[in-house]
Amino acid sequence: MIPARGTGDLSSASSHATTQRIGNLAKGVILWYDLGMKTAISIPDDVFESADELAEQMGVSRSHLYATAVAEYVAKYRASDVTATLNEVYAQEPSGVGRALRTAQARSVGSSGW
Repeated sequence: MIPARGTGDLSSASSHATTQRIGNLAKGVILWYDLGMKTAISIPDDVFESADELAEQMGVSRSHLYATAVAEYVAKYRASDVTATLNEVYAQEPSGVGRALRTAQARSVGSSGW
């Protein structure tokens, strides 16, 4: 049995949990539990303290702060991965502009009021 949220009392956990049947397997569900994966990480004390202060200033939980930071880091990494892939693709493609298009561009720019 898992303790009920905010208590160390194992006897009250049953009122906060239910069991669902999935095929032949029983799956325990804790009703109050937030969706998401729990994990443990080790970070330097100064980073932890700074993050804790920032979470308090922002009015969010540490979990929310860390989840947001990781999500942003992953998005940034994926974006750079996409850029690298596009660079590889376009490195193999000719990037020159045809003579007719260059002429049309030159005429267009030359006649503008810039």
